[in-house]
Amino acid sequence: MNYDVRYAVSPQETKAMDTEALRKNFLIEEVFKADEIQLTYTHYDRYIAGGTMPVQKSVTLESIDPLKASYFLERREMGIINIGGTGTIVADGTAYELQNKEALYLGKGTKEVVFSSADAQNPAKFYINSAPAHHAYPCKKVTRNEAEVVELGSLETANARTITKLLIAGVIETCQLQMGMTELKTGSVWNTMPAHSHDRRMEVYLYFDVPEGQSVSHFMGEPTETRHIWMQNEQAVISPPWSIHAGSGTSNYTFIWGMAGENLDYGDMDIRKITELR
Repeated sequence: MNYDVRYAVSPQETKAMDTEALRKNFLIEEVFKADEIQLTYTHYDRYIAGGTMPVQKSVTLESIDPLKASYFLERREMGIINIGGTGTIVADGTAYELQNKEALYLGKGTKEVVFSSADAQNPAKFYINSAPAHHAYPCKKVTRNEAEVVELGSLETANARTITKLLIAGVIETCQLQMGMTELKTGSVWNTMPAHSHDRRMEVYLYFDVPEGQSVSHFMGEPTETRHIWMQNEQAVISPPWSIHAGSGTSNYTFIWGMAGENLDYGDMDIRKITELR
């Protein structure tokens, strides 16, 4: 179990950050490491993002010191999306097999969680998000066919994309955690454009399916004080509640969005006009 802690910073502090400081505060450079669990605990809504890639052995989820808990999900819920080969998660004795781009929700009170891969040559890559929880909802696997799917954007504006809402109200019951996946179509590079912010929720993006030699520039900051962070394949970025979150790649790509905060209303967002961005 490896983890680091990120403290919340204000818009005023962020304005003064150089490239190194922006990356240190918001970028999660290494999400997947063989046979280990990598986690980042952020003080924005006490959110945790990270991942595990079991290769030679199974990996067991354990508590970390910031939680002050006897087991990880004692007071938390968790969402997991597999972006690698087939893998299995055993939660309190129940086995859930996850294919590529399938999701699993684990409710508060789940004590033992073990991750494994079906094939060491093509290991599972379990992307993990977790938020504090006040109620114990049932564990549930969600396939792509069970998700809510929305088509947005157009090729003319280079933002044609498919949004797959996996762990979200209407599909599954959660306390505050929501997760889904956005896939850019060939020829499209812009995500979450027009940009928006939601002061009632924070968010984390994991960028993946980025072709070799290509990158994504993630945009954050206040609408009139934007900043950017260049990101590589399978890296994640923390987006504060006061910040926009959008990106543009040198190729099409996929990203997972996860969020938590005051409500579960996916449509509760403040749209920022493209012409107002600075």
